[in-house]
Amino acid sequence: MQTPEFQNVTVRGQPLRLLRGGSGAPLLWLRGADASDTWRDYMTELAQSFDIIAPEHPGFGNVLKPEWLDDIGDMAWFYLDLIDALGLQRVHLAGHGLGGWIAAEMAMRDARKLATLTLVGAPGNLLPEAGGEDPFLRNEEQTIEDQFHDGNLAAKELEHRLTPETEDARIANQMVIAQLAWSPRWHDPRLRKWAHRIDTPTLIIWGEKDLVSPPAHAREWQRLIGGAELEIIPACGHAVPLEKPAQFVSLVSGFASRHAHSKEAAS
Repeated sequence: MQTPEFQNVTVRGQPLRLLRGGSGAPLLWLRGADASDTWRDYMTELAQSFDIIAPEHPGFGNVLKPEWLDDIGDMAWFYLDLIDALGLQRVHLAGHGLGGWIAAEMAMRDARKLATLTLVGAPGNLLPEAGGEDPFLRNEEQTIEDQFHDGNLAAKELEHRLTPETEDARIANQMVIAQLAWSPRWHDPRLRKWAHRIDTPTLIIWGEKDLVSPPAHAREWQRLIGGAELEIIPACGHAVPLEKPAQFVSLVSGFASRHAHSKEAAS
């Protein structure tokens, strides 16, 4: 496996930092609020089978929010440009939380270079009756605790994430997230109209005990995306890759393997 390393690339004049490691088919992994984070153990496992590309979202970390970035749709177009800039083909696209929303919007716009789509705890659809905690109404500690069913894992994540060294990046990230998802709150009303355009083989992974986006949201994604497969993981919260890494890796790898040469995948 290629050792993971930070790479700096430029996409249409926009500087971007990404973590890249592993070997195999390309897997573009879009994280959520933790997209300035480090390489994680589940990424090491995925890198046994994939060339993992995990970008830091534009405006996250120590990079100023670009003037062109107004909404999730802009982020989706940007990452489609990233795929072109890196010369990638037959990409396995996966995203968690905010990253899942971006991934869905990408597949809705242009799936020609996508092999599969995996959505993990993705917002984007308005489903008020399903409930769920609003991260904008919670402090940092509560937001992280809300992502885990296992309190011990939540405590470890608090220790990992909330450090003085990452404070500036966390503040910057939250400012960008607020601009993207404050109004309309955590959804795009246009998405429901056009989600039928997603014809990439799609896997939806959700935690049974997700407090942020309860499983009703997963079933709504499955309804909107024709032929989508749904896997709900028992005793698991919103942070599926961190709380159930072995199951997460197995599901992503197995799905990608089954659709590696699918006629439905983009050429």
